[in-house]
Amino acid sequence: MSQRFHSRARILIVDDEITNVQVLRRLLERAGFTRIATTCDPRDARTLYVEFRPDLILLDLHMPNMDGLAVMQELNQIAEATYLPILILTGDVSPEARRDALSRGAKDFLHKPFSPDEVLLRINTLLDTRFLYLQIQSQNQMLDAKVRERTRELEAAQIEIIERLAKAAEFRDDNTGQHTERVAQMAALIARQIGLPDAQVSLIRRAAPLHDVGKIGVPDSILLKLGKLTVAEFEVVKTHTTIGARILSGSRFPILRLAEEIAFSHHERWDGNGYAGIRRESIPLPGRIVAVADVFDALTQQRPYKEAWPVTEAIAEIERQRARHFDPALVDAFLTIIEPEIQS
Repeated sequence: MSQRFHSRARILIVDDEITNVQVLRRLLERAGFTRIATTCDPRDARTLYVEFRPDLILLDLHMPNMDGLAVMQELNQIAEATYLPILILTGDVSPEARRDALSRGAKDFLHKPFSPDEVLLRINTLLDTRFLYLQIQSQNQMLDAKVRERTRELEAAQIEIIERLAKAAEFRDDNTGQHTERVAQMAALIARQIGLPDAQVSLIRRAAPLHDVGKIGVPDSILLKLGKLTVAEFEVVKTHTTIGARILSGSRFPILRLAEEIAFSHHERWDGNGYAGIRRESIPLPGRIVAVADVFDALTQQRPYKEAWPVTEAIAEIERQRARHFDPALVDAFLTIIEPEIQS
């Protein structure tokens, strides 16, 4: 590090002897240091540290009211997580003094009377370490910021791919492509209503659009059939849950693992008469939530094979299916959400 760079350093001198303070100040000023704060009262060290934010502290060890060890102990309690060098300048030549000072946080130790050249050498060495530490810390912060930005970009790309995959499946039997979005919004509202944490609500909001991704594997002749499906055709339609789960399986990303769970379980019924025969709490909670949102939206939207139900009739159907098709607690949450909307 250059002396020119060191000249910008902030140095705090704490010594009860005014003569020592003046000698050190003149020494530093002759060496090119301009940002110097001093005190002869060690009780002021804490305030000066907070206001001045020194890069180096020159500290006497034995002072009235508060010794250097107590000053270091106080500063350790408020110091930021940065390398702050403290150089002890003392007339105490005992090994115990050196040991105690270094154990309390001092980075170097000199005896009085000191050599000016040696003091400047020690100061410059300590400032080298201080500024290298700050430089590395700044670089780490920049790297952390870049990593966070890159993570945000990857998450945004992941979400966009998920949304496009959901729309690709949905466009096959909903030419508006909005069913998945409506289901996701309602599922998030229900999840929030029952008190799930915000992070889980957000995850359900992002994963729910993939609930019908398995429809990609259902032939158009069945998926878009205008008349009533035969038993065999309905069995084919039912496979979209397992197809969707297979498409989404094996991911290391929480959002896709949740989407796999929803895709497989959103056609299960509370009474156990769903596609896979899972019942009650054995059905994953996200699947139970999406089941309510999915059926409500399916009832209220027109399809090639059905007319749209009036919203009030669809709500009544959801309520009728309480404890049969749907988790009773989730029906209650749904009604709490939807009824104010109808009344308004």
